[in-house]
Amino acid sequence: MTDPAGSKVLVALRIKAAPLRVFEVFTADIGAWWRPNALFSFTPRSPGVLAFEGAGEGARLVERLPTGKVFEIGPVHIWDPGRLLVFGWRQASFAPGMDTQVEVRFDPVGDETRVTVEHCGWDTVPIEHVARHRFPDAVFLQRHAEWWRALLTSLASRAAMDVQDHAREGDA
Repeated sequence: MTDPAGSKVLVALRIKAAPLRVFEVFTADIGAWWRPNALFSFTPRSPGVLAFEGAGEGARLVERLPTGKVFEIGPVHIWDPGRLLVFGWRQASFAPGMDTQVEVRFDPVGDETRVTVEHCGWDTVPIEHVARHRFPDAVFLQRHAEWWRALLTSLASRAAMDVQDHAREGDA
């Protein structure tokens, strides 16, 4: 996938938990921490609940809609717990070849994890496409980055809750 430097989103956030724990929360609890955004919905019937079906390469990220239908957002390309997760990302309105990709890195930094999200492939989605809302590249990528930052903040909150719950269980 070719992706000029100006057609990707790159955001990072430190989370107070170990990389493996953050990876587990990212994948197993995505339905709990994910916050839909009306600008970037996957289908006209969104929002639904996100989930990774399966684990490992060959798993897939899906959105389960209130109607009971399941929309595949993308397949998992790399599943390396505590280190790296790479999956496809598409909206229902994407034509063939308009797939984007999300790479999530989980890097230890002391007793925290730096989670880095790189969402690339936006050069395959024309500016006129409904998914881009006719925003110029810089505006579209900035809005998408703001959403990813909000999602990582929600992930951090969920991971912090899980760390506190595990600490309490250890005290019992």
